[in-house]
Order: sequence, then structure tokens, then C-alpha cells
Amino acid sequence: MTTTATPDTVVDYEALAGRFRPIFDRIAAGASAREQEHRLPHDEIRELAAAGFGAVRVPVAFGGAGATLPQLFRLLTELAAADSNIPQALRGHFALVEDRLVGRSGERDAWLERFGRGEIAGNSWTEVGAVQIGDVITKVTPQPDGTFRITGQKYYSTGSIFADWIDTYAERTDTGERVIAIVDAHQPGVTHGDDWDGFGQRTTGSGTSTFTDAVVQADAVIPFDDRFKYQTAYYQAVLLTVLAGSVLAAEREIALQVRNRNRVFSHGNADTFAADPQILQVVGEVSAAGFAAAAIVDRAAEALQSAYEGAALDEAEDERRNDRAELATAQAQVALTSLATTATSHLFDALAASGVSTTKNLDRHWRNARTAGSHNPWVFRRASSATTPSTASNRRASGRSARPAAPEPRTERTGRPESPPPVGAR
Repeated sequence: MTTTATPDTVVDYEALAGRFRPIFDRIAAGASAREQEHRLPHDEIRELAAAGFGAVRVPVAFGGAGATLPQLFRLLTELAAADSNIPQALRGHFALVEDRLVGRSGERDAWLERFGRGEIAGNSWTEVGAVQIGDVITKVTPQPDGTFRITGQKYYSTGSIFADWIDTYAERTDTGERVIAIVDAHQPGVTHGDDWDGFGQRTTGSGTSTFTDAVVQADAVIPFDDRFKYQTAYYQAVLLTVLAGSVLAAEREIALQVRNRNRVFSHGNADTFAADPQILQVVGEVSAAGFAAAAIVDRAAEALQSAYEGAALDEAEDERRNDRAELATAQAQVALTSLATTATSHLFDALAASGVSTTKNLDRHWRNARTAGSHNPWVFRRASSATTPSTASNRRASGRSARPAAPEPRTERTGRPESPPPVGAR
């Protein structure tokens, strides 16, 4: 059983969102230009941090807003509608906040205070190249003075280029234990490369982080087995907000473009483009997709909130709630990936050839949705979506899942297979 840092006040969502919506509006105004010019949102993320956005889940006693997970994910969806890159850039930050809220080991209060002051975290977990599933090349080594040194290289280190701290998956050289090393980003020996070259989500800063004998404090090395159990579902839920926000942004764009269009077609159905029922049908379909997308995120976030609360309950109930959160986010990803990519493409059915102008950059919404949907590939989620909460633990134990046999920690890894594929296999 774990003691959680429970929010200490009831939060009104509209009042909370009202603090950030003017910032969201400014972010939305510059989103297309940032993407076209490949300008990373350093200033935008710092403005959000200064306004307390990174601390919305932090209890009020530590300088935060004490929001629930459904409230956080609604905010992230609104932010994604302004610029879908920024919620993904902050994904590692909010995951580390969550881990410290339910932390079973390591310093907790000091980290919550840091986040309450506006400090931001990134993450560095994935290693590329000749790495087998389960291998950890990044190492932390204890020093005589009680600190550790970390050396290694990570890719897909989303958000780390904006961060004060980097949540890094590593292995101890003395014991072989897998750990989380929370690395101070502002020191010699830590460098970041903006070398993510995906066609979507271009300004998330998801490039390479390199650690060369960088210092890690002893209380910032935390056993990985103590990681919060619903982390995989949590990471996926942030990507759900990217998908939902992309649809909502497409809804905003299609309404604006249709409203402002002066030209009509001779074979159309009205004297103005905005009054044409066939065009309005497309607008309505995209709007309905936005409504459904937001509702899907809400359902997944409710399951995560239940898993968070389960950390303070008995182990059996905690496991059951974590299984339900895994299932909810898997089902949400299967449904929402197709919904989002279809809606962000359907946008163009109401805009004619002028809608594909590169100056309008409307294709970014489809590219962003397609990229978010390709993370933790959704094709693998279809089978897990057929799993009921009551059989989820059995699936893990029987090995019919990519997840580890043990119920915790719930995590997914990538790499080369541990055994070579059969001759002729690709």
C-alpha cells in the first residue's frame, strides 16, 4: 500500500482553465509558423511553466493547483488544439510529477516543491542501434563522495531540450539494478540534439540526449521497480490528447476557412460557400469527431484517476484498477487513431484545391495525428483491447502480451529480439 500526495482542495475546472486559455490563444496564433520555420517552443513552454501549468497536478501545499487527472488531460487537450507539439514535449514532465505523487521510494516532497516553483522535466528512456529488448546501455556509477555519474545516449528524449531535469532510465554498474536517474539538465556532460526528423510533431524536441560522466545526486537515483504502475497507460493518454487536439484544431480551421471563403462552385448548392449544405455536412462531421475525441480522452483519464487512487488501496484492488487503465488507454488509442487521421484528412473535402496551399499549412494536423498514432503502434493495441479487466493479469502471466510477466512495473520496451529470427524472416 502506498501513501499518495492527495490534492487538498476541490478544483473548479473552468477557473483553472481560465488561467491558461489566454496563453493557449497566443500559442495557437504562432503554431503554424513555428512548425514551418522549425522554431522550438522554448518561450511558450517557459511561459506555461511560469504560469504554473507544469504544477497543475501538484498539491496546493507544494505550490500547485491540486487538479485531478481528468482535469489535467482536459487541459492538455485544449493545449493540443492550440499546438499539439507542446503536450507531447511535456509528457515526460507530467509523468515524473505523477511518479513523485505516488512515489514508493526516493525523495518526494522536494521534487513536488521544485515542480511547484515551475521547474520542468523531460525524459530520456529509449536507446537505438544494436540494443536487444531489455538491454540498458546507459549506466550510472556510484562515486566515493556519495553521488553518481551517468554516461550514455538516448533517442526520442522528448522534452529534454526544454527541461531543467531529465527522467532517465539507466542501470547501476555496481549492482546491475535498473533505476531512474533524475539528471540536472544544466551541467557539463549533458547535451541535446534537435535531430528528430519525423514529418509530424516536428517541434517536440524529440532528439538525442547524451550524458558524459554527468553528476546525479544520490537521492535522485530511484529503483525502477518502484515506478508508478500506470505509467505506460499515462504516457499513452498524453498522446491521446495530441490526437484529440489535432481534431479540434482541424475543426477550428475548417470553420474559419469555410466562413471566409468568397468563391462558390457552379455545381454547388448555395449562393455562399458557408451556406452550402454539403459543405456544412463536412464541417459537422469534423466537429462531431472533435466531440468524440475529447470524450474518449475523458474516459481514459477517468480510468487513470482510478488507478492513481488505487495506489492507496490493497494490492488486489490496485492491480485491478491498473489493468483497467491499461485497457482503457489501449481501447482509446485504437478508436482515436483512426478517428483523428480520418477527420484531419476529411477537413480538405470542404476546402477545395486552395486548402492544400503550403502557406496555409493545414496538412500539419493530419501529419501530427498520424505521427502521434504511430507511437507505441496502435496495431498492437487491437489484441489487448479484446482483453477484459478480469483477464488482463492472466494475459500478462501467460506471456500472451508484450508486457513483462510480472504485473509491475507495467512497461513496454523496443529493441532487437533476444533470439535471432528464423532464417528468411524479416
